[in-house]
Amino acid sequence: MSKTTIFTGAGVAIVTPMHQDGTVNYEKYRELVEWQIQNGTDAIISCGTTGESSTLNDEEHIEVIRAAVEQVKGRVPVIAGTGSNDTNYCIELSLKAKELGADALLLVTPYYNKTSQRGLIAHYNTVADRVKMPLILYNVPSRTGVNIKPQTYATLSLNPYIVAIKEAGGDISSIARTAALCGDNIDIYSGNDDQIVPILSLGGKGVISVLSNILPFKTSDIVKRWISGDIKASCALQLELMDVIAAIFSDVNPIPIKQAMNMMGMNVGPCRLPLYEMDQAGKQSLADVLRRHGLLK
Repeated sequence: MSKTTIFTGAGVAIVTPMHQDGTVNYEKYRELVEWQIQNGTDAIISCGTTGESSTLNDEEHIEVIRAAVEQVKGRVPVIAGTGSNDTNYCIELSLKAKELGADALLLVTPYYNKTSQRGLIAHYNTVADRVKMPLILYNVPSRTGVNIKPQTYATLSLNPYIVAIKEAGGDISSIARTAALCGDNIDIYSGNDDQIVPILSLGGKGVISVLSNILPFKTSDIVKRWISGDIKASCALQLELMDVIAAIFSDVNPIPIKQAMNMMGMNVGPCRLPLYEMDQAGKQSLADVLRRHGLLK
């Protein structure tokens, strides 16, 4: 059973810009979306972890997705983060994103209350069967306390609406087992910018990227070079950017990436509490790396 690939390359896990008073800056958000498309990004992932979805209220969540869809105008896929630890709420939000025109949904595993592997299967199949649109499962156990196992992916991959996974678990061996078990039934995207090439080598389709917020063209180019057969150049670019990747994950995401964007004059504002600004030493270290790569004067 072959499924349609949502995108190949680098999709940006786009930040949600804020005014200084903490309200969402929708005008800036649309500017960022447009800049991403003009600079070669392959998909817009709205309201993910990097987009601070956990502190957006329902109205903001819906309006951010709406802004993404309206600004993109079908030029690249829009993937809306609508995951929740409440299956019924996840379905409600997902149906709203579908109505707004999202091309696919990104569904994080249930967090805090967590669940068993059997519970994950029931949760995702229930959402898929109710919403009836392409779903990307999002595995990030460091945040959720839940890890999707390869055999669970294999079972879920039989659902026609479950088309891809974003793997941010960091376990390459587990991802290899998932790829072996699922074959063409599911696409794999790296959820970690430092593992784009390793996951491509296992048949991955690309990355859902934080790095793309500041380097969309280069991040996409890692994938494009790999696919074109220029493995050496793809690997070289991955390695060249490792210190930037480390810098933008030197504090809790999206704190450093927003700091980097602000340093670069992109004016995305602060994170919402409880996420708090970096200390001075962290800011200095981040600035040094950005400067070394010509991203700051």
